[in-house]
Amino acid sequence: MYILGISAFYHDSAAAILRDGEIIAAAQQERFSRKKHDPRFPKEAAEYCLNEAGIAIDDVDYVVFYDKPFLKFERLLMTYLATAPKGLLSFFEQMPSWLKEKLFMRNTIRKLLGYGGEILFCTHHLSHAAAAFFPSPFQEAAFITIDGVGEWATTTWGVGRENRVEIKNEINFPHSVGLLYSAFTYFTGFKVNSGEYKLMGLAPYGEPRYVDLIKQELIDIRDDGSFRMNMHYFDYCAGLRMTNNNFARLFGGPPRRPETKITQREMDLARSVQEVTEEVMLKLARFVHQQTHQKYLVLAGGVALNCVANGRILREGPFDDIWIQPCAGDGGNALGCALFAWHQVLNHPRTPDPLRQKGSCLGPAFNDAEIQAYLDREQIPYEKLSPDGLCQRVSDLIAAEKVVGWFQGRMEFGPRALGARSILGDPRSREMQSVLNLKIKFRESFRPFAPSVLAEHAGECFDLRGHDSPYMLLVADVRADRLRNLTDEDKQRQGFEKLKVMRSDLPAITHVDNSARLQTVHRDMNPLYHQLLSTFYEKTGCPVLINTSFNVRGEPIVCTPREAFTCFMRTHMDYLALGSFLLDKTQQKPWKDEFDWQVEFELD
Repeated sequence: MYILGISAFYHDSAAAILRDGEIIAAAQQERFSRKKHDPRFPKEAAEYCLNEAGIAIDDVDYVVFYDKPFLKFERLLMTYLATAPKGLLSFFEQMPSWLKEKLFMRNTIRKLLGYGGEILFCTHHLSHAAAAFFPSPFQEAAFITIDGVGEWATTTWGVGRENRVEIKNEINFPHSVGLLYSAFTYFTGFKVNSGEYKLMGLAPYGEPRYVDLIKQELIDIRDDGSFRMNMHYFDYCAGLRMTNNNFARLFGGPPRRPETKITQREMDLARSVQEVTEEVMLKLARFVHQQTHQKYLVLAGGVALNCVANGRILREGPFDDIWIQPCAGDGGNALGCALFAWHQVLNHPRTPDPLRQKGSCLGPAFNDAEIQAYLDREQIPYEKLSPDGLCQRVSDLIAAEKVVGWFQGRMEFGPRALGARSILGDPRSREMQSVLNLKIKFRESFRPFAPSVLAEHAGECFDLRGHDSPYMLLVADVRADRLRNLTDEDKQRQGFEKLKVMRSDLPAITHVDNSARLQTVHRDMNPLYHQLLSTFYEKTGCPVLINTSFNVRGEPIVCTPREAFTCFMRTHMDYLALGSFLLDKTQQKPWKDEFDWQVEFELD
């Protein structure tokens, strides 16, 4: 039996396919369209899933959509009516797409996929719950789903047992910690539904000076983790903008204009809303544990990508362990709704399996014959190596402070590069963070980089307390014995001056609060990447590599060899490991389409 899951039309559209309950493939539409966070119907992603399964659309038994359009339309209609006439312009702008394709989803699916079979629908947060629980390694667990908004719900919690998930309680729109976080993303000059991770990275540079003001004026947080927001300060109900003039007066001036200098105010706002978000999530986790008596917790929804909050739940919360869906946002709901149909609608049993999501490497792969055909056709110089030879050479290059593109196996499903579409560097280099930010990624210099670490050596570098982080969704502190003793001058530095301080013997991955968003790499999940890390460890005594996604600012992660080579040539990367082939930048012909821009941000 084949089940195709679809997520579409809001942000991060995606498709996923199951064969008799096994996850065969999953991918976001952005990887094919090359439009970051593409919200359009995932036709190309669905076609990829069908090709990976080796079937045609007529072979699919069920297509499942990740939410219920009529419920979402009801929420939009009632919200616009409640805010009229303020939101009328936005309402009329929205209506054509709703009446054309969003509302009558069965017709849209039949038309765009050419599908004549049965179509099922799952509510948005049940899709999140299913995506969190069913691929997890737990027989039963509490779940929390938390995002901007689905149909009406913004936060839910409940219990997953065997082959069922059940929502016990929910918080509804307009009260949403996800939209609160997005409001601050907007106000600090970043893009909503895209820049929230920038806000999280900016937070350690600031002070929590606005926490009390946020809790007094914007959000009332109860002891059970529930909350209510004061809509006097927000405009998102009317669909116009996230915040209004009342919000601006509260925080001393208008929103920061995108691409302008980041000031101490933005840093302090980021730190403050981050701490408020962590408080909500911790209180909610403690209450859910008290109500469900479960040992384990699973998480999904866009807010579950807040790896700082996840790390605090793991360290300070009451659960023995947590598992977070690697594609926690709306894209992951394509997988969640398919799993919901298989287990809960069709009542198929479930056996917990820590490898069910296959390391989240569920996208397209390209074999050596396909890669070599491309390289030869384009007359691109290369050297072909064995797997051992490739790991030996690449580890030597990284140890020599070269930056290497790493394109291997199946592309990742979700926002994190996990060793399939990665850019790699030496974490011991003091200069590597600024080099990667400004010369490779063309992005803001304050952005931290994540480490990949051999799972068996993670405890030597990070305070994970025996836990695991295979999907780069937890933040842990760098171990105290790896930190440097700072001078009084270093301790007094404020804002981006903190970037100038070398904090540990792994300076390129140690954030200014001595933390790291790490990925623990296991041999059974990614054998070749594990081998590369092991080879680097044997040569240097360091079991860690910098791992950042293979893309530049504003573009999705690369999918194909052509995209990887283009990114390699348009940046200051030194080498590219494309399957078994190693490409040296110095041997390549001059590239005709280099970036003619670089983002430069003031450090003071």
